Amino acid sequence: MALCLLCTLGGLSATAAIADAPLHTLSIKKSVPSVKLISNVVFSQVQMRGYSNVALKMDILQPESPNALPAVLFVTGGGFINANKDNYVQQRLAMAEAGYVVASMEYRVAPTVLFPAPLEDVKSAVRYLRAQSGKFGIDGAHIAVFGASAGGYLAAFTGTSNGDKQFDKGENLDQNSQVQAVIDFYGLSDLLRVGEGFPDDVVQKHTSASATEAIWVNGTSVFNDGGPITRYPERAAAANPINYINSNTPPFLIMHGTKDTIVSPRQTEILHQALLQKGIDSTYYSVSNAQHGGDYWMQPEIMKIVIQFLDKHLKG
Repeated sequence: MALCLLCTLGGLSATAAIADAPLHTLSIKKSVPSVKLISNVVFSQVQMRGYSNVALKMDILQPESPNALPAVLFVTGGGFINANKDNYVQQRLAMAEAGYVVASMEYRVAPTVLFPAPLEDVKSAVRYLRAQSGKFGIDGAHIAVFGASAGGYLAAFTGTSNGDKQFDKGENLDQNSQVQAVIDFYGLSDLLRVGEGFPDDVVQKHTSASATEAIWVNGTSVFNDGGPITRYPERAAAANPINYINSNTPPFLIMHGTKDTIVSPRQTEILHQALLQKGIDSTYYSVSNAQHGGDYWMQPEIMKIVIQFLDKHLKG
C-alpha cells in the first residue's frame, strides 16, 4: 500500500514538472511564399535524332499567390552539348521565393542539331509560358530569360533578337517570344573570338574543328560540313547574338568571373559595350575570383543583385 502511494506521488511529481515546463510561442512574419514544383512539363514537340516528335520538357517552380506573377525562364549551360534542366536549383528557388514563376528548360544540343534549333527551342518555351499563363499563374506581359554559359549565350540571343520572327518555329505561334529582361552569366557573344584574352594554347584549342562552338555551327564532318568556326565566317556571324541588337532589345544584367578559364570575360565585355552603344540598358558585374560556374555563383550577394534587377524591370 505504501509502495503504491509512493508510485502515485512520484507520478504526480513528474506530471507537475511537465506542467511547469515553459511553452515557447513563436510569432512569424511571412516573408516567402509556399513554392510548388511542377516537373517535366512538355512545352514542345520537336524533330531530333530521326524522330519527328521528341518531347522537350521544363520544370516549373510556382509560388503560391492570388495574383499572376512575372516569370523567369532559366536556360542551363552545358558547353553546347548538354542541357540539364536540373541545374541551378538554389538560384531558381531564390527567384521563386522572391515572387517569380521560374521555369527551367531543356533544349536540343549539338551535334544532334545545329544552330539555330536551340534558340528556336528557347523562343518556343517563352511562347508556351505565355500560352499557359493562366494555368501557371504567370503575368504574360512580364517574362525574363536567365542563362549561364551556353545558356547565357542563348538568353542573350533571345533578348537581342526580340521582335525577329525568323527564330519563331514550332507551336504557339499566336504568342510572341519577346522578353522584358535578360540575365547573362558568363555567356558567349562572338563565336569567332571565344579564346580572345586567354593564353595562346587555349586560343589554339578554339581553332579546332572539335571545339564545341564549331560543332554548334558547322556540325561534324561525317553528317555536316564540319570544320573550325572560322571556316564559314558568315555562319558564325549569323550565330552571334551581338549582331542582332535592335531597338526591341530589353535591359541586360551581365556577370562574369575574373578567374573564368572556359569562356573569356572578353565575351561579355564586348556584348555589354555593344548594348550600350546601341542605347540599351546594360549593367555589368565582374565577380572577383569567380570561375566558370562553381560556388561563387551560389552566394546570396549574387542573387540579391539578380532579384533587384528583376524587380526593377518586371515588377517596377
